[in-house]
Amino acid sequence: MTHTVLVTGVSRHIGARVASVLAADPDVGRVIGVDTAPPTSLTREGGGSLGRTEFVRVDLRSPDIAQVIAAADIDTVVHMSLVSAPSRGTGRSLMKEHNVIGTMQLLGACQRSATVRRVVVRSTTAVYGSSPKDPAVFTEDVEPHEGPVHGYAKDAAEVEGYVRGFARRRPDVTVSTVRFANFMGPGVDSPLTRYFTQPVLPTVFGFDPRLQFVHEDDAVEVLRRLATENHPGTFNAAGAGVMLLSQCVRRAGGLGLPLFSPVFRTLGELARRSGLVAYSPEQLRLMCYGRAVDSTRLTTALSWTPKYTTEAAFDDFLRTRELGAARP
Repeated sequence: MTHTVLVTGVSRHIGARVASVLAADPDVGRVIGVDTAPPTSLTREGGGSLGRTEFVRVDLRSPDIAQVIAAADIDTVVHMSLVSAPSRGTGRSLMKEHNVIGTMQLLGACQRSATVRRVVVRSTTAVYGSSPKDPAVFTEDVEPHEGPVHGYAKDAAEVEGYVRGFARRRPDVTVSTVRFANFMGPGVDSPLTRYFTQPVLPTVFGFDPRLQFVHEDDAVEVLRRLATENHPGTFNAAGAGVMLLSQCVRRAGGLGLPLFSPVFRTLGELARRSGLVAYSPEQLRLMCYGRAVDSTRLTTALSWTPKYTTEAAFDDFLRTRELGAARP
């Protein structure tokens, strides 16, 4: 069967990669990428890394997305448009509108569509929160002890609620939700990757949290498979194993600076307000308590194993940024 796929969030790195990979798939007849701005590669001379993806400028908060889905007879939607941190010049309220209201509009359009048969939604393991009472490893069915109440994690939890409602209303549509660990890799630019590129890495005195990463190549492959195969349900996605923050700091080659928790939080708030590093409240909790998830459900469903472990994904990030041994 030849698919017509809509990919949201193609102006960002992972979204653009997913659209490009799907456009190269022989089973995909057409890929339409939507976002509020064109991918950077398309604005440069000689750009076009999206391959044969057709770009349409659409704000998901508007009803226009329904017209795009109807006009192109979309049968598969890959929703990559969740924003993990507010950009400079925009506030938290606009970020929430984009994430939550935009998803509601998209799902409403999918619900009314007679052609949509598969919906894939990118989520995050941050929906589990970070708490000293957390289990050692989260599976998809474990309820967090303290659910997220701030920022991106709270938005993702709300989005997942709307996705579950859509799945109940449209049982004929295959709905897949992927909770990704923190992306890591050569092209990833996130609050966490920016943290590890600093010469001085503040940590919380008395805490050494466990962290997990998923390499961008593996994340793209997961999304490609879910967009072209039927795998309904909610899945964790992380590279095998965990790393302690202290291990990451040593490998990154920066200077670890243990701070008492109140000082760390104050510093994080100042950095966030100044735009230096986007420390959010949920990221500060992650730096205290960490988080680990089990990806067995995903690897079993796909009969596939990620190429990169958590450690290998982090090492690849360091290598391409010339950090660690290569840091002056």
